[in-house]
Amino acid sequence: MTASLADILTTQKNAVIGVNNISDTLYNLEGFRNSREISTVTFLQQGDSWIARVSVIVAGSSTGLIYDAPSAGLAGTGNRLYVIQNTVGIQEVKLPANQGIVVQPGTGMILCVAFS
Repeated sequence: MTASLADILTTQKNAVIGVNNISDTLYNLEGFRNSREISTVTFLQQGDSWIARVSVIVAGSSTGLIYDAPSAGLAGTGNRLYVIQNTVGIQEVKLPANQGIVVQPGTGMILCVAFS
């Protein structure tokens, strides 16, 4: 039994689609968007999101928070996702947000967020 040219091309197309899907998934998990420097409460993105990492540039004097909220005004105790440690460096977060991403840096803290 021999495969037709159409069968071979379909198989090749499906392989390329599969590799692209894997690549897109990995790209999203690493956060394909980056915020600018954040020093005040900032709404980054609405809806289903992925927080990959936080880069603390200036530690400040208190911890910060990341919320799963549809706006900065709705960020509160009930929807906290992550506590940002007030130490300079990169913190791997790797958490989903369903409503959106709101970042509240600690006092004097400056940071950037990688997200999708």
